[in-house]
Amino acid sequence: MNPQPILNAAVHFINLEADLLDQGEFREWLTLWQPQGMYIIPIDQQATDFANTLNYAYDNQAMREKRVNRLYSGESISTTPRARTIRMTGRHRLLSADEERVEIRCAQFLYEYRKGNEQHYVADLSYVLKPQGETFLIAQKVVRLINGDDFLHSIGYIL
Repeated sequence: MNPQPILNAAVHFINLEADLLDQGEFREWLTLWQPQGMYIIPIDQQATDFANTLNYAYDNQAMREKRVNRLYSGESISTTPRARTIRMTGRHRLLSADEERVEIRCAQFLYEYRKGNEQHYVADLSYVLKPQGETFLIAQKVVRLINGDDFLHSIGYIL
């Protein structure tokens, strides 16, 4: 099996996700997920048993929907005004692929501008994607922040 077309399709999908998040298209972002998919931001960079360790985020479908509703509501101080963000991903590496799942890892640099302040976050992203015809659904996304100590500042968007 030639892995290049799979890698290209996965990179295209990851870029779509980044663009949706940067443009504030959060409801569209929700459609990228399998219903049982998990969005995880572990505190411990080495954690693998996410269900039994402390995480910044451990979101199932209901929690992802609540997160998106909070971003649209304007009721949370951390979301008003909405931060302007730019995500850049690179160093994409296909870890495994078959008809049932694709595992890919990449780096992300996220730049945020809000209320005259700039922040940046750097992370290793790991995806488990479920092939769906010509595209994918996210079964799991793990965001391992490199500068996670700074993460506890008010953040009003999705990594």
